[in-house]
Amino acid sequence: MRIIKLTQETKSALLDELLKRSPNHYSEYESTVNEILDNVRKQGDRALFEYTMKFDRFALDAGNIRVTPEEIQDAYRKMDPDLVEIIRKSAANIRAFHEKQLRSSWFDAKEDGSFLGMKITPIAKAGVYVPGGKAAYPSSVLMNVVPARVAGVGEILMTTPPGADGQVNPGTLVAADIAGVDAIYKVGGAQAVAAMAFGTESVPRVDKITGPGNIFVALAKKAVYGYVGIDSIAGPSEILVLADETADPRYVAADLLSQAEHDELASAILITTSEELAGAVSDQAECFMEQLSRRDIIRKSLENYGYILLAENMEDAIQAANEIASEHLEILTRDPFEIMPKIRNAGAIFLGEYSSEPLGDYFAGPNHILPTNGTARFFSPLNVDDFLKKTSVISYSREALEKAHKDIETFAESEGLTAHAGSIRVRFEKG
Repeated sequence: MRIIKLTQETKSALLDELLKRSPNHYSEYESTVNEILDNVRKQGDRALFEYTMKFDRFALDAGNIRVTPEEIQDAYRKMDPDLVEIIRKSAANIRAFHEKQLRSSWFDAKEDGSFLGMKITPIAKAGVYVPGGKAAYPSSVLMNVVPARVAGVGEILMTTPPGADGQVNPGTLVAADIAGVDAIYKVGGAQAVAAMAFGTESVPRVDKITGPGNIFVALAKKAVYGYVGIDSIAGPSEILVLADETADPRYVAADLLSQAEHDELASAILITTSEELAGAVSDQAECFMEQLSRRDIIRKSLENYGYILLAENMEDAIQAANEIASEHLEILTRDPFEIMPKIRNAGAIFLGEYSSEPLGDYFAGPNHILPTNGTARFFSPLNVDDFLKKTSVISYSREALEKAHKDIETFAESEGLTAHAGSIRVRFEKG
């Protein structure tokens, strides 16, 4: 891995380089995505069936688009029972964590007859997109579906592309069943996003779409935002390790590679105050790489977006980490709990040498669907609130409004909105 001294110039160059991976920089695909969305919106199932044959080589029709209970049971038979039990344990941990995020409607009544509150209501229908093929991740099924189920969403449907044989990844089906999906449809890509956003003869329209996908899925979600809600426009995976001289270089190298193996656009960055650690991590990463099945992807990822940044001091290192705002941030220092309060921007923070990033991916409970490409500066991980709507509730008695009506009228008139003022004033005209 390349070792670079952390300066304002190198930091700015790095930020510019990382931002190039954002879906916002792939406008050349937008016309293709928009054409797919338009065709599905106009032609419904017919377009879904044609695109599934074109992209997935499967003859989809109204009779086989929805996964049957028999297919789900067959998926359980294909799975290692021990892995099924692990998925159940993971789901339980995710559920327990997200249940702590639940909130209740609240109301505040005063003696003057004013009554204010916030009514919290789960959305009616949620749609989850799940990649297929080699990118099938049952863990992401749990992370999308369990918070929606905890929030009380009325109906949760899932779309995922089939193989050429019409089959869906067994792990995806088992995870969906354990998490509580109501219906699963064999359709993928931008066309699946369009189906959930606009509805077809077979696929119901939803209120919100969540879930990861390739650049076509990401751009489709971006395009349908406003017709439906979405979670975020996810970019490639990222890890940033903040370490001092006490960190174990083997742990650091292994953790960096755990994200570099996702794809060639993944980013793996170490910021350290120790030149000795920087060299050791670079050497160890090279040794580990030769043992890994996805070493070609890892090597390309590190060549493109792998960096070891040498900082003058920990304050500079922390400032850089906050500016990069990484999806995953590991703190491997003498006292990580002392550093943690100084971190403002990160999707998820992992403290200490036994809190490796995959712990969050699979098992601990916090959501692994996290803001990427610096959006941790203003976005949060997927959570229960993403599936809840907040509605303000306002009720005033005559007595309460009488105390405030002149102030409201004056405020409205200052903005030139005389009808607003009149709406209040008419209630106190003497008849």
